[in-house]
Amino acid sequence: MKYNRILTILLIIIVSFSLAGCNRNDNAGTPIYEAFDEDNSQKEYEPEYGGKLILPLTNFTTLNPLMCESISYYHFSKLIFESLFELDRNFQIENQLAEDYTMYSDGTIKIKLKENVLWHDGQELTAEDVAFTINVIKYAENDSIYKKLWNSVLGAFPSNINNIIDVNIIDKYNLEIKFEKVFSNSLEALIFPIIPKHRFVADREDKNSYINALDEENYTPIGTGPYKFIDYDRFKEVQLEYFEDYREGRPYIDSIVGKVLDDNDLAVTAFEVGQIDLTMVQGVDWEKFKQHNRVKVLEFISQDYEFLGFNFSNPLFGGEKGSILRKAIAYGIDRQAIIQKVFLGHATQNDLPIHPDSWLLSDLANSYGYNFTMAREELNKMGWKDIDGDGYYEDEEGKDISFRLLTNSYNPLRLKTADLIVEDLNKLGIHVIKDYVDKIPDNLTEEMVENQWQDIETKIQKGDYDIVLLGWTLSPVTELSFAFHTNGINSGTNFIRYTDETMDRLLESAFNSSTMGIKLTNYEILQSHIIKELPYVSLFFRNNALLLDRKIMGDIDPAFHNLYRNIEKWYIPKEFQEETVDKN
Repeated sequence: MKYNRILTILLIIIVSFSLAGCNRNDNAGTPIYEAFDEDNSQKEYEPEYGGKLILPLTNFTTLNPLMCESISYYHFSKLIFESLFELDRNFQIENQLAEDYTMYSDGTIKIKLKENVLWHDGQELTAEDVAFTINVIKYAENDSIYKKLWNSVLGAFPSNINNIIDVNIIDKYNLEIKFEKVFSNSLEALIFPIIPKHRFVADREDKNSYINALDEENYTPIGTGPYKFIDYDRFKEVQLEYFEDYREGRPYIDSIVGKVLDDNDLAVTAFEVGQIDLTMVQGVDWEKFKQHNRVKVLEFISQDYEFLGFNFSNPLFGGEKGSILRKAIAYGIDRQAIIQKVFLGHATQNDLPIHPDSWLLSDLANSYGYNFTMAREELNKMGWKDIDGDGYYEDEEGKDISFRLLTNSYNPLRLKTADLIVEDLNKLGIHVIKDYVDKIPDNLTEEMVENQWQDIETKIQKGDYDIVLLGWTLSPVTELSFAFHTNGINSGTNFIRYTDETMDRLLESAFNSSTMGIKLTNYEILQSHIIKELPYVSLFFRNNALLLDRKIMGDIDPAFHNLYRNIEKWYIPKEFQEETVDKN
């Protein structure tokens, strides 16, 4: 919900499908997977065709993949639709519908499509479909999901995306996509579902065809993915079945049903009573499922990143001494204790706002482990001392120093985190005052939560805080200028009002990287400067988990940007294909 985060920059999850490495029409050489019987004895199964999988669909209003902003349907729609490119486990670009590509120095990307890729209605994918999809997105409103995606990859360097992206069709399988200039995330900007032109264009392509393609009512999904759309019973379920002409071979599981539920809590309940076969859980409450012998719990690192931000309008956080103070705070917080006490171990410590699985993450990601001695040494460099013996430092002139910590404390996990941070810093000698309600009311309502969040936003906009504990929901596409670049101050994304010419220059170099190798080098240099400067103190990324019935087997490898990764490789052994989850 809105109050769990601040100034969410890119909340669009860029996802794609991991393609199968072999043709499933041939079982020769297929790996054998292992499972356990009820008595925990080891049993081996080979992949088999057949069976039905029931998945949750929550908070979704349309089957149109270009318009729906439901996260659950976003994952589900990737079973139907595919993109030019995908992101792998480490967020690197992989080809999906693209066979090959070439990037030129003027910002042009030449793409060769895979041949003989069929739409679910039997027609062949061509460059016309890609060009049409891009034109549809350009025609859409600026608040549409993929228009926001395009703008977000530009970070703090905004341009009118409609003016910098163009398409030139060369022939049936080749096209050129032109950007105004080279930038490091241009391929990531091309991760969106390709839709079939022939379904929306009668005689000629015009605004009416774009309007039809953006329609949210009575939309019939036609894609190139491993599963094809069969039926939609509004407010009840969406039915899919395997696509027999899928280019990577027939998926093992015959049919998939998306069961429509009101929210994630109901999805967990539906899983518990056997109405669905899997669900994602957040928070820390999935430990109980590990005791159930019919449930698999697959934990993964989410995109939810927690941090401390400093108000650089406060002179104590600026300059050389401010840098020393921020390092002392980083050393002085026992993040592992917070992870264990608050999140029951379900979080991953990191010193940078880059996902721990990202190929761009440098070895500096764990530079500031908890070290009370180092924290004290940093504070001593500032000339501060505990003159009056009250346990807190005073400045060189003997004046009391204190900082207010702000957070949305009606979030129980964040409240507990804030309390432990205050405890750690006070023990260190940094006097931190709780600028938040430190007890959640018994009669807490959504309105009270929202009102608290609005109050926090107002304080941040006014600069009425010293330190703030908040979180971002980050994209797998790394783009940090929104948080660190001076340009972000006026737009409100750099809400801590941090300015540094070196940081700006390094962010611009990372953004303008022309090759993957240059991008990696530039991001390593950038991360080194972030670690040195510490405009924010990174805390950790929270972990989530996928709960699934143990009858589901295969190459199951969930990630926050693709819960159903490799679903064409999943299978259900014959003996479980008609079985339902044990409701007990």
